[in-house]
Amino acid sequence: MLNFNLLPAGSLSVHYLGARGRGDKKLRGLKDGKSPLKVVAIDGDLRVLHENSVHFDSELPDFRTQGGVHIHADRLTVTSPVLMWVKALDLLLDKMKGAGLDLSRVRAVSGSGQQHGSVFWRRGASETLKQLDPDQNLHQLLQDSFSVSDSPVWMDSSSTQQCDNLQAAAGGAMRLAEITGSRAYERFTGNQIAKVHQNRAEEFQDTERISLVSSFAASLFLGCYAAIDHSDGSGMNLLDIRTRNWSQICLEATAPHMDRLLGAPLPSTSVLGPVSSYLVQRCGFSESCSVVAFTGDNPASLAGMKLQQGDVAVSLGTSDTVFLWIQQPRPALEGHIFCNPVDQQAYMALLCFKNGSLTRERIRNECSGGSWEIFSAALRDTPLGNDGHIGFYFDTMEITPPAVGVHRFDSADTEVSSLCPQVEVRALVEGQFLSRRLHAERLGYSIISGTRVMATGGASSNQEILQVLSDVFNAPVFTIDLSNSACLGSAYRALHGLVVESGVSFSDVLKKAPEPQLVATPASCSQGVSGPGDITDVLVPADPLTWGTSGSTRLSVTHLGTPSPSHPSPQLPPQGSVFL
Repeated sequence: MLNFNLLPAGSLSVHYLGARGRGDKKLRGLKDGKSPLKVVAIDGDLRVLHENSVHFDSELPDFRTQGGVHIHADRLTVTSPVLMWVKALDLLLDKMKGAGLDLSRVRAVSGSGQQHGSVFWRRGASETLKQLDPDQNLHQLLQDSFSVSDSPVWMDSSSTQQCDNLQAAAGGAMRLAEITGSRAYERFTGNQIAKVHQNRAEEFQDTERISLVSSFAASLFLGCYAAIDHSDGSGMNLLDIRTRNWSQICLEATAPHMDRLLGAPLPSTSVLGPVSSYLVQRCGFSESCSVVAFTGDNPASLAGMKLQQGDVAVSLGTSDTVFLWIQQPRPALEGHIFCNPVDQQAYMALLCFKNGSLTRERIRNECSGGSWEIFSAALRDTPLGNDGHIGFYFDTMEITPPAVGVHRFDSADTEVSSLCPQVEVRALVEGQFLSRRLHAERLGYSIISGTRVMATGGASSNQEILQVLSDVFNAPVFTIDLSNSACLGSAYRALHGLVVESGVSFSDVLKKAPEPQLVATPASCSQGVSGPGDITDVLVPADPLTWGTSGSTRLSVTHLGTPSPSHPSPQLPPQGSVFL
């Protein structure tokens, strides 16, 4: 997935704009998803005006992809044709011009790409980028510019041996997580690069630069190699997330000459330079249009969700995903910590839980006759803390933590084979959200005054489920739409990139962005999930694969969510000093 996002001229440019509020002032965001490359246009008030897209499978059938990828015979190797991404941009730029979008008014460009994917540029490609002929399409001009024609992407899981090698070189999985924010994962870029180096030596020898999908896309706009940004670079198992530079230990364990092949990483808010003369001449971009560093789709989504310090976003889908804004990271063997894409002093974390909505639906079917109404009534009719009953429901092998099986406990800490239907419903939902919160706090997340929980996904339409979420996190819950979050996030980042050197915070530039909808607030007696007169204990296994045996222990969680003193909000600089 690639995402491209454009910020046009007007009231949002420091140096090149007319009066605020004119109808021709627009923000534009482009998103290249796992199957489409998408464009979204929003006006000066950050409202969506226009959308367009290019679908890989249907509009670029010559590349013979399914869902934008090639799944190889081993079912582990998954790649995407680089030239397909380039040709998709050609088509999308044509569609934008055909729709009457005035590209000469674009003042800044940013974007995002699927995390972990890599692009291998052939020797001599840098000179090709600098001398692009505006009379030809990009895919024609760049057809011989890639040493590896099919790029490894996030779905690939064929680099297990390389993961083992990297962890051994770093001093173990936990030490690697402490350095890079994650233990070794097959899809992470460093391990994919190591595999190419070991298995495709000739192609690797012919490579002069390795880009992430995001920095590759930025390079197409710059007409030269774009730097990898800190946030997307955090998803490679190569970047030291504290120094925000490459880890020499990890580079040396991956392949030779990695410093030169990757280039120096830069802050995600960096302005990389102006758009290429090729785009000026061929598409009508202004010579003064700036390219702001592109980033990964997950960091861009954090920006699009408009998360702030202390916020958490919970996507309640087939799998549940948790996005976190954190200040003091504590890497673990589960979850990922990345550099924050909009605040150079902060971090973000990502947690994925496989047993989400399908598990909730199973308990609904077994305990509520398949009725969400009865399921919701059970949550309304049972007390916070469930009188000490709790359950852990891992129908399939969980990711966070790596555990499987169903384990129920009564108020006396005794594992039981069943609970009554209403109690089981609450045991499931409270247990799921307590797990989300505890694993988030293990990574360094903490609830502060002003913390918001942003909920999205199918289960975010269930008021009673959201009420439990609010009670567990002891924070108000808002609903948000994630459908364009990466795309909009990069459009917002383009705007921020133009003014960040003036000291303007990311939240300050989003004053006119649509506000999320408040849907639940913590019960007045709630400090996290609590039973009568006390905080509910949370069962945590000494070994997550031996839950329910003598290896299980109880961890007492007290005063969950006690707010800290409020901090004053930064003031937006006077309008004339930033925007006019």
